[in-house]
Amino acid sequence: MRWILRWAMRAVLMALLAIVVIGLWKRDEILRLWAVNTLFDEDRIVENFSHMDRAFLTVPLGRGEGPVSVLPEGPPLALPQGTQAWIEARAVTSLMVLHEGRVVHESYHLGTGPEDRRISWSLSKSYLSALFGLLVEDGTIASLDVPVTRYDPRLIGGAYDGVTIRQVLQMTSGVEFDEDYLDYHSDINRMGRVLALGGTMDGFAAGLMARAAQPGELWEYVSIDTHVLGMVVRGATGRDIPDLLTERILAPLGLEDAPYYLSDGEGVAFVLGGLNMRTRDHARFGLMYEQMGVYEGRQVVPADWVRLSTRASAPTQPGKIGYGYQWWIPVGAPDGVFMARGIYGQYIYIDQDRDAVIVVTSADRGFREEGVHETNVEMMRRIAEAL
Repeated sequence: MRWILRWAMRAVLMALLAIVVIGLWKRDEILRLWAVNTLFDEDRIVENFSHMDRAFLTVPLGRGEGPVSVLPEGPPLALPQGTQAWIEARAVTSLMVLHEGRVVHESYHLGTGPEDRRISWSLSKSYLSALFGLLVEDGTIASLDVPVTRYDPRLIGGAYDGVTIRQVLQMTSGVEFDEDYLDYHSDINRMGRVLALGGTMDGFAAGLMARAAQPGELWEYVSIDTHVLGMVVRGATGRDIPDLLTERILAPLGLEDAPYYLSDGEGVAFVLGGLNMRTRDHARFGLMYEQMGVYEGRQVVPADWVRLSTRASAPTQPGKIGYGYQWWIPVGAPDGVFMARGIYGQYIYIDQDRDAVIVVTSADRGFREEGVHETNVEMMRRIAEAL
């Protein structure tokens, strides 16, 4: 009996030791998985969104060697009635308004500040669109109508085989992908766990096999499409996107701080939603687009690409929101009104006729509730009209 007891105690001690060893060996992966599972908790979300580098693998971008570009101050804007109530209701963390290139409003909320490099989520997609415009202009990417497999053969045999670059830019790839953020088992959340555990995003994309429609037939917002665009860029250039984006888009803008991307276990940037950046630097990017790709007298992005990418060219439903090349067009908006948009309330809203750029960052856990996005767009439209 005593021998059995000693044996049992040894077995328990060995099991505990094994748990400790595995815990130490897999400590980073366990911490990242825990971070994903608590990322949006009510008492953590604001802090998490400002410090994603504490929980995820990251890769840096540069800001270039030039000086910080000046954003001059303009006459303070009298915000429309109801703005403060909207800020509180939608957990807005920063609001910045430019008019004629001058800052007319800048405010930070819920304990955030101007130095926070906050997660952009899908607002990041519009930055990759800008890079595409340059690669098409210089011929690095031969045409938008060639298949994505031309630049990354790993996609041959999967759901993206036969899909063109244009179709992926417009979110008409036809690939089956469940984007329900509230469903633990959805594709978007499975992808998030791949990212958190240091897996391969390229492998995840290449492993998708199912189609919901034939390419080009149906518009369906599919975030993994943007990762495939990143695979195309890397295949066409032989370079990493952070270096390319820094050199060709960010350095000319004179940013205040170097941004960073979340990354997978292979050091591949999470281009579909992982850009972390200051609010004021988003405003510089927005101002460049508002000015048809020009910033401080330099043509950063081709004007033709700005025009094409921000036009509602995808086959979205009539009377519904429009979509271009990774840019959104509000319902019924006139030419020159478009926006970058991310979950939980991230926006760069541009109105070229009014010479307006509005940047909003938020930690809105109710962002998917009916009418919330429409309310946000209406608020930004009212702010632009108040200029």
